[in-house]
Amino acid sequence: MSTMTERRILQAHWHLPHHDAGLYAQLLGVAEGITPRVQAIQPDSAHLDITGALRYWGRDPEGLAALLRMRTLALHGVQTTCAIAPNRMLATMAAATTPPGLTTVIEAEDIERWLRPRPVAALYGVGPATAAKLRTYGLHTIGDIADTPLPTLVRLFGAAAGRALHSHAHGQDPRTVQTQPIAKSLGAERTFEHDVLDPAEHRRALLSLTEEVAARLRDGQQAASGLALSVRYADHSSSTRSRTLTEATAHTRAIATAAYELYDLLALQRARVRGISLRAQGLRPVTEAIQQLTLGPSDDRALAIEAVTDRVRARYGPGILRPAALGTSTKRVGQGTPGAKTFLPALPPPKGTAHEYPDLSQSARTQLCPGPDRAPARNADFSALRRNGDGGRAGQCDVASRGWRLRIRRTDMDCHA
Repeated sequence: MSTMTERRILQAHWHLPHHDAGLYAQLLGVAEGITPRVQAIQPDSAHLDITGALRYWGRDPEGLAALLRMRTLALHGVQTTCAIAPNRMLATMAAATTPPGLTTVIEAEDIERWLRPRPVAALYGVGPATAAKLRTYGLHTIGDIADTPLPTLVRLFGAAAGRALHSHAHGQDPRTVQTQPIAKSLGAERTFEHDVLDPAEHRRALLSLTEEVAARLRDGQQAASGLALSVRYADHSSSTRSRTLTEATAHTRAIATAAYELYDLLALQRARVRGISLRAQGLRPVTEAIQQLTLGPSDDRALAIEAVTDRVRARYGPGILRPAALGTSTKRVGQGTPGAKTFLPALPPPKGTAHEYPDLSQSARTQLCPGPDRAPARNADFSALRRNGDGGRAGQCDVASRGWRLRIRRTDMDCHA
């Protein structure tokens, strides 16, 4: 039988209709009305240390969770799922298995019975790769991990990971609830007009979100140290995955890579998706971000193109220069247009062969592809920069590259990359 002095952690998960930072802050205020020890777990959860609040309110853990659920529903119309356990890890795991709007309570004497039968993938800190490796060694349940000697786990997974697996499998988690203000963040959301099953459309929306979030970070001279991806389904339920980035960044390529990895973690199988949101968390001044050195030129090219897109956006507005996957097809003007001029990009592309650049004049191809002895460039950064017009006057300026297309209306001006 538990006592009032035993540690109790409550995880509250709010089922928000959409991602609203203002509403989330108000829900945290409701939680702080129950206990002052509240730690925000963005974008839709929080950990509450209710050890002292149980005596103050004169209720048992389940009764206090019912009070929190009633207040959030009455004040904001938001349904809350609660899970209560002796530590944060168990509360998080219990919340993941609790139906919406209900409460799960794990007492200290029930930890082993509740934890051991669960699959290894349900253990806190175990990802798909670690779970697969555990299964290859015949460890299928958390109980199997708990029965494995610590030296064996250390030998298989290393000192830090092995010790963490051993302690987590025994239900141990020393972390405490840290009361802190909400970390600064920014995000963007895309809502589909209808339910979308096509993963290609999901990734297209995710690419658009990545472009927007990264551009806003750079415009604000900020860098994000974390990323959270949320997918909302046709039945108004949602799934969220988040991770801490290896280094704080505002660069599109790094954010896009992390966003796609989070999307893959959801493992959507013909899910009817209604909306996708992406949030950059843990913002800090870009001057405080540390960038690791690289040995190849690919990152340098990406950063150079990124700088160009920022200058174009600052001058002509958003949406002028976008990934080709987000562009719409346009009718291309045929070759040999009178007065048409060809301009080379400011950034030198990888060397290739002339047939890779059919839209360029012979002299331009010669400059891009100086000799037949060069290997074809499979991923050229810029394939053509072409101006089409009538007699060199009003026309359109195209910058076509790997994943990018620029179309700008120009009059009596030269086009430059």
